[in-house]
Amino acid sequence: MNSSPDFIQLAIALCAGFSLSAACGFRIFVPLLAMALSARFAGLSIDSSFAWVTGDAAILTLSVATIAEILAYYIPLFDNLLDSIAVPGAILAGGIVSFGLLGDMPEWLQWSVSIIGGSGAAGSVQMGTTTARTLSSAGTAGAANPIISTLENILSIIGTIMAVFLPILAAIGALVFIIISLFFMRRIITKLRRKKQAPTPTTMPPVPPAVC
Repeated sequence: MNSSPDFIQLAIALCAGFSLSAACGFRIFVPLLAMALSARFAGLSIDSSFAWVTGDAAILTLSVATIAEILAYYIPLFDNLLDSIAVPGAILAGGIVSFGLLGDMPEWLQWSVSIIGGSGAAGSVQMGTTTARTLSSAGTAGAANPIISTLENILSIIGTIMAVFLPILAAIGALVFIIISLFFMRRIITKLRRKKQAPTPTTMPPVPPAVC
């Protein structure tokens, strides 16, 4: 392992890892598949311990998982069930992707950045999409959920492509999306708390007519 990696290459790797991890918040397997394909066919530099992802079996498995995940979010009710397990899955995938792209770092720093930056980015994005789908399910009885799923698919694919070919721009976009998502989630939570704490109006009993 190079003990003094080039600063520019390290910055690009950090941006690629962060943005690719954020894309895991939209779809878990799309960025993993992109990392495997890019490492095998486009010369993407990954940690030596992740060489197995470039094998035929790994790429085939990730391809099937990617297609299954994309289609599953169009099944009514099942999409909400997926959201209940997607947050920890996205956090794990974000950490894995980030770790795989930061092989030039000391191992302790590699783990720290992967957990804080990679897992944090993926978890933040996933919580934002989960909140949006929950509100859609409550407000439209799930009728708007396919629209949200389509937007997630598009953002996941675009974010993944940009993370590989335009990592700095992708990282900026991911950071902006995360900030906006956290802002709206905070507003929603604040409104729900205020609504819960607001006193419920009580019905006053009728006042009997005065007796003269």
